[in-house]
Parts: sequence; C-alpha cells; structure tokens
Amino acid sequence: MSTGISIDVADGRRARGDASRRQVLAAAVDLASVEGLDQLSIARIADAASVSKSGVATLFGSKERLQLATVEAARLRFVETVVEPARELPRGLGRVLALADRWIAYSRGRVFPGGCFFAEAAADFDAKPGPVHDALDRALADWSGYLAASLAHARSLGELPALDDPDQLAFEFNALLDLANRDSVMRGSNASYARARRGIAARLRAAGADPASVDVFAAASDA
Repeated sequence: MSTGISIDVADGRRARGDASRRQVLAAAVDLASVEGLDQLSIARIADAASVSKSGVATLFGSKERLQLATVEAARLRFVETVVEPARELPRGLGRVLALADRWIAYSRGRVFPGGCFFAEAAADFDAKPGPVHDALDRALADWSGYLAASLAHARSLGELPALDDPDQLAFEFNALLDLANRDSVMRGSNASYARARRGIAARLRAAGADPASVDVFAAASDA
C-alpha cells in the first residue's frame, strides 16, 4: 500500500526547485537591466542570487537557456506592471492613456534597476541573430501590437476620429517613451517623462481625443 511519502518528497523537491528558479531569475532580470543581457553568465548570476554555480547550471543548463528564461521573466514582470493594470479599464481612450501612464511609472519607478529591461536587452541583441534575439523581438512586437490594437479600439469607439494609422501612432509613442527612459537613466532626472507626456498628448489631440482627458494625462507629475 502506498504511503504517499514518495509523492510528498517529489512535491517538496519541485517546490524547492521552483523557488530556486524564481530567485535566480529575479536576480538575472535585475542584473541584465544594468549590465546587459549578453553579459549574463552562470557564474555571475550565481553570485548575484547567492546560489551555487552548479545549482544555476542544473536549473538552466546553458547561458542561452538562462538568457531565454530571463527574457520571459522580464516579459511577465512588464505585463504585470504595465498591461494588466491598464486592462482594468474598458477599451478606449482611457486604456490607451493608462498604458502610457503605466509605462512611464514602470520606467520612473525602476521596476528594473537599469530602467526598461527591453531597451537594454535590445541594444545587446538587435544585430545578433538567434533564439534570444527572436524572443526579445516577440516581446517588443507583442507590446507594440497591443498598444496599436488599443488605439484602434479607441478609434472604433469614436474617441480618436482623426487617427488614420494606429501602428504609426504606437511607433511614435514608443519612440517618446524609450527616449524618456534613456534620458532618465542617463541623467538621473525625471524631466524627460514630462516631455514624453506632452508629446503623446499632442499626438492624441491631433487624432481627435477629448482634450480634458488628455490634459489630465499630460499634467500628471513625475517628480
């Protein structure tokens, strides 16, 4: 008759393994945002996460697998921080503004110590083909696509009547947000977020957005 002891032991090992994996990946995403995803190594992460090199190697097996898992962990943190809170609002202009506002808060609050993880990682891998490049490209495309789809929904609701190309506007939003992130990290100042807000607000007004709603977004303090 089975006592269930072997199952309990297996479950305990699995739980410890999952906890170790989360610990390692939390250190990996933070470190990669500062030092670069391409600089990650099993030895460096083991030191940052206070675990053994053999433990990291057992969990991930290779540097590339560690990098891929780090990209996915960063994507999940980004979605949890930026996308999911905005999705609490109905589709339309309010969600668009919430997405931009949450992105600024994500960068300003240093959800990743080095600013936007994906801006740093893309600079590492934009000209390096391979699985890590492709994983980063998918994550960035998912965000841009979701932002463009949100703009298109706002247009379909009549809230952006002059918007002719949601993909173009999403591209412009990302350009402003990425530059604000870079300038803030480089200069240690939040002034660039106000400029990004004004630029996004101007484009939304040009697309026919309700001025009062846009003005609230543009006037938000990022001090």
